[in-house]
Amino acid sequence: MMPADIPPAIRERVVCSVAAAAKYAVPANIILAVAQREGGRPGQWVRNTNATYDIGAMQFNTAYIRTLARYGIGTGDVAKAGCFSFDLAAWRLRGHIKNDRGDIWTRVANYHSRTPRHNAPYRAAIMIGARQWGNWLAARFHTYDTLTVATPQTIATVAAAPAAQAPLRTASLSPSASPVRITAKPTRRILRAPATPVRPLEYAAPIRVAYQAPGYVSRSISAEQ
Repeated sequence: MMPADIPPAIRERVVCSVAAAAKYAVPANIILAVAQREGGRPGQWVRNTNATYDIGAMQFNTAYIRTLARYGIGTGDVAKAGCFSFDLAAWRLRGHIKNDRGDIWTRVANYHSRTPRHNAPYRAAIMIGARQWGNWLAARFHTYDTLTVATPQTIATVAAAPAAQAPLRTASLSPSASPVRITAKPTRRILRAPATPVRPLEYAAPIRVAYQAPGYVSRSISAEQ
């Protein structure tokens, strides 16, 4: 079970971030740091100076969302409560870590912007947040393969992990669906996502999802380098 000391205001963020980390083999502390930095909430639309909007818990920009139209994903999907936006964010972060240039923190900060003057302060904030969340995770879970930014295996490990596809449409839920469970027992089985992302069902419930995550918390990357 998830720790009992998660403040209710961020419970969805923590539960969904950890589950997304397990699905997409992205460091859990990085997803949590990005979610904290974005500071969004379900239903939130933030207008930018370029007339675009940042939407929902993970603050997806409307310009980016338009690129997902071929998958049937729209603004309403990322604005809703629930884990779909965190899955989509993890999938996107995985792409940055695997394909972009620069150190891992610059790649992660590309989630916000590739422009150096915008990327740099975001990168610095993510490093601080990742350290804090890494400590939080280490105190509550047996994390899997702690890596450091100084080792090239960080990017290679993410690139080699099998969960490379886009987010899964939320399955049909029953009223008794259990919350996501993250256990400390390692497993060799990693679930694969489908080939293309599709829109979540209208009745997908926030937090309570019928998904049993692999039995580990995805690796935590240290900023202590």
